[in-house]
Amino acid sequence: MELRQLRYFVAIVDHGSLSRAALVLHVAQPALTQQLRQLEDELGAQLLHRSAQGVVSTDAGKVFYEHAQAILKQVADARSAVTQSARPSGSVTMGLPHSISAALALPLLTAAREQYPDITLQLTEELTGNLAEQLKSGRVNLAVLFDDGQLTPFNTTPLAEEALSYICRADFPVFERGQSIKLKQALQTTLILPGLQHGVRPRIEAVARAAGLVVGNVIEINSIAILKSAIMAGMGATILPVAPVLPEIERGAMRAHNVENPSISRTVVLCASRNIPLTNAANAISALAQQVAADLCASGAWPGAAPVKPAA
Repeated sequence: MELRQLRYFVAIVDHGSLSRAALVLHVAQPALTQQLRQLEDELGAQLLHRSAQGVVSTDAGKVFYEHAQAILKQVADARSAVTQSARPSGSVTMGLPHSISAALALPLLTAAREQYPDITLQLTEELTGNLAEQLKSGRVNLAVLFDDGQLTPFNTTPLAEEALSYICRADFPVFERGQSIKLKQALQTTLILPGLQHGVRPRIEAVARAAGLVVGNVIEINSIAILKSAIMAGMGATILPVAPVLPEIERGAMRAHNVENPSISRTVVLCASRNIPLTNAANAISALAQQVAADLCASGAWPGAAPVKPAA
């Protein structure tokens, strides 16, 4: 198996046809077809379904595509690490959960453009479960995750401790504006939460279990946008950080209540693979992300977030 075969295969999938990929790669289509056939023969699996309309990945092709992308990215990172000068340059891909990007994405992009103009920072927004897998495979250089005790495959640096609030539509009749609520009360209402494998849900479940409580009446939605629409439709409330719904709170469409007895928070952590070395550019972005997070916490621009207290 050769790197050019991986590059050819990824291009074919990305462009949806052999002819378009051949044009972009400046390779004759018969030669491209031959390389694809050799790759499939070596793997012992058909990677693409071919038709007059183009090509579509088979199930095996979808799996191989993810690995091929990761391998090509690691090769590019290795080349960049060798050729970089004292001034960091190159491409860095960083993954952010949906519930964090509202607070961190724009400040980090702005700071990166100002301080590291030779670095291309690519931010990808994903569910936390997906981000962990992408970080393991090398498809992203860095990822922001939450310390759930399952981060041992990664090198981790705490960024912030973020409080979770009970968030509902402004006219929600259960609690008065500005009133703190007990977790037991919150769990007695219909909650709209991400699935168990993603986001804040595992943290809520863990805190509730430790307090002898049960998370019961739940509508599962993994999209922040759809979750907010469901709240506005009166389907229920949620327990989330304030940042993703700050625009709705500021315009009076939603309100947030502090949760107590017990309160709930999560530790936001910057993660990198233990097995794949970071380039100079990725190290620079890692340090920058830590500084940006600290500045946002200190200025109050990241609502509900505070610096992580050092272990006693």
